[in-house]
Amino acid sequence: MGSALPTGWAPSSYLQGGSVDLSAEYVLEMKNITKRYGENTVLSDVSLSVRPGEIHALLGENGAGKSTLMNVLFGMPVIHTTGGFEGQVLLEGEPANVTSPHDAMVKGIGMVHQEFMLLPGFTVTENIKLNREITHPNLISRIFGKNLETLDMKAMAADARKALDSVGMSIDEYTLVEGMPVGYMQFIECAREIDKKNIKLIVFDEPTAVLTEVEAKRLLEAISGIAAAGVGIIFISHKLDEVISISDRIVVMRDGELVSTLDKKDTNPVELAELMVGRGIDASAMAKPRDFSGAKTVLSIRNLTVLMPGELVKGIDLDVKEGEILGIAGLAGHGKIGVANGIMGLYESSGEVTYKGKPLNIHSTYDVMKKRINFVSEDRKNVGLILGNSIEQNIITPALRVHKKYLKHYGLFTQLDRKAMREQAERMIEELRIKCTSPKQRVGALSGGNQQKVCIAEALTLEPEFLFISEPTRGIDIGAKTLILDYLKKLNREQGMTIVVTSSELKELRSICDRIVIIANGKIMGVLAPNASDAEYGLMMSGIQPAQKA
Repeated sequence: MGSALPTGWAPSSYLQGGSVDLSAEYVLEMKNITKRYGENTVLSDVSLSVRPGEIHALLGENGAGKSTLMNVLFGMPVIHTTGGFEGQVLLEGEPANVTSPHDAMVKGIGMVHQEFMLLPGFTVTENIKLNREITHPNLISRIFGKNLETLDMKAMAADARKALDSVGMSIDEYTLVEGMPVGYMQFIECAREIDKKNIKLIVFDEPTAVLTEVEAKRLLEAISGIAAAGVGIIFISHKLDEVISISDRIVVMRDGELVSTLDKKDTNPVELAELMVGRGIDASAMAKPRDFSGAKTVLSIRNLTVLMPGELVKGIDLDVKEGEILGIAGLAGHGKIGVANGIMGLYESSGEVTYKGKPLNIHSTYDVMKKRINFVSEDRKNVGLILGNSIEQNIITPALRVHKKYLKHYGLFTQLDRKAMREQAERMIEELRIKCTSPKQRVGALSGGNQQKVCIAEALTLEPEFLFISEPTRGIDIGAKTLILDYLKKLNREQGMTIVVTSSELKELRSICDRIVIIANGKIMGVLAPNASDAEYGLMMSGIQPAQKA
């Protein structure tokens, strides 16, 4: 990926536009939107307006109603098959009856989703141009019709190249998406929306959730450029500093209602946080590093190499001290996520890893988990959870399989202890404040933040002594973030659990960790205290060793 936007880049040069009516006061108006599911009102009289070229931030905790409001905008089936909605949607001053996501696209509304919508087996170009392919006639198509025209891959690749350049991404446009780092996928998602020719409005849903600070800055610059071309932007994010830096106006939602609409010049992150959660939130202070120099080494890693697509780890040496919280930071694709995945046996790996002085079989996830080492994956959808199963099943099943918990023994026979299973699920739901209807609710129906809490509950039910947790707060609201980070500190302080946290959120690592390992290009650049300077962190994450102090 390039380090900056292309030289000479200008929004008008890549937006295929000319379709934005700059004379219209608003590109989008959503007036008095109310949505009910049965007797449950999830949106109550919500109004939102976006001007051409305006970046309009939309804030709220998970469950505040943001997703439902966007489902209304995009004409999602979940809206129209459950009785529709009350209120009115206007595009450039005219009523817009958006009946489906395809209809939204035709009307000039695009969206960069939090959960990737890319096809792994397709190239970058094919993903960017999907359903908008460029074709040219051939002999057969002239006889039998346009549907048999030949794909113009050269023209499609040229469009894809322009869109990729607009977000500063230098990857080859013919590369397969499969196996790419998540950061790359996010930029491709953005490039796809940018390429649409009649785009009037783009919704960015947590676009920087999987990006590092450098990558996020580059993407925010690209978003600002898109707005400068006259395209309206709805920017959904839990990162309040980003919201303040990029937005023109900010709407805050809570419990399905609009709480406040603010100009960014009239607010600050603390006020926004208070509005979102309905209570004051103290700014996170940097952790006071504890001295573990004399502590016992609980996990020793020597020459660890992990063959994880997009996250190659190249011979890492690291000692983790018993009872500490160790952070792992680095740019996307540089290997930070690969460490835990390799040790847990999820990807091919080599090297020597010892736990409590004994060799650890890193080629078997089961063997590692039997040692009371557990892992909360960054990929909660595919690794952490079974979305079709209940909350209870997700929480209990790993402990049942690995440690044979929640079984009653009757001689040669065993039976599930359903009472104990239910009690444990209810205990974790209460302790982690999982918002749900019951332990039997399907996990796929939960918000992202509550799904993350279920992942943590699942890991803790295995009663680990050592916990790897990767991207613990990705894409979740500030209230859930605070709860999860505080809970990790509680597990560490009160239960003595050793925790290794991998995160793209450097501020969060600095708020809870005793030490932070910086990985660049698959290797450890150094280990920093949470109160080390920003310059030291920035240089190491860029692969540059800071000059030694005299």
